[in-house]
Amino acid sequence: MQLKDNVIAVTGAAQGLGRAMAEALANEGAHIALIDLQEDALQNAVSELQQKGIQAEYFVMDVTNEMAVEQGFAEIVKRFGRLNGLINSAGIMRDGMLLKVKDGKVVGKMSADQFQSVLNVNVTGTFLCGREAAAAMIETGSQGVIINISSVSRGGNMGQSNYSASKAAVATMTVTWGKELARFGIRTGCIAPGLVDTAMAAQMRPEMKEKFLQSVPLRRLAQVEELGHAAKFIFENDYFTARTLELDGGTRV
Repeated sequence: MQLKDNVIAVTGAAQGLGRAMAEALANEGAHIALIDLQEDALQNAVSELQQKGIQAEYFVMDVTNEMAVEQGFAEIVKRFGRLNGLINSAGIMRDGMLLKVKDGKVVGKMSADQFQSVLNVNVTGTFLCGREAAAAMIETGSQGVIINISSVSRGGNMGQSNYSASKAAVATMTVTWGKELARFGIRTGCIAPGLVDTAMAAQMRPEMKEKFLQSVPLRRLAQVEELGHAAKFIFENDYFTARTLELDGGTRV
């Protein structure tokens, strides 16, 4: 599928990786629907794209709210006339150990809220947006692509019971949807990056970042442009579906 003149929705698009990927696709001629909860940041992102002559609109949406997602994707179709692609980039992290132990006694636990809040955004949000995007594609007779964002952490990472579980689920849903939706001309793909050079990474303590980089054979962070290139490949390669691209610099074994 060529990106030029096709309509792509991107969640988590107000900043960071989501915004960068939206811009990468827009630069290839795609029309962009930017989705997030941060209206001011969305307005700024859309304004910058429109100044470049790109057709872009924003949609304030809580991806964990079923009714909001249903209404939001209906509005996207109303404004653009169709939907050809989705990147599920919205996600959060609330890291913590399963248990905190001192002198042989449990002094802290990961709370159910800390666990569930991450699954709500990363799993339920991905599910709801993926479902509504697929429905929009089918009902408008539009072939399309759904891309989910997983992580190298999906293999299990210390201090990330919630995040690792959520990113494993995202990768698994990609396979399931690929098998279910192929008959409608809808492909799926997943990108599993390591740490990406975004504002979130910039907030890490220098010693933590250096420790992480020691585990990366290429000894650097992923660049947002490289994630955009990976998404472009999935969109444009019509034989790619139901698989995960690992973009972690060789970190995962």
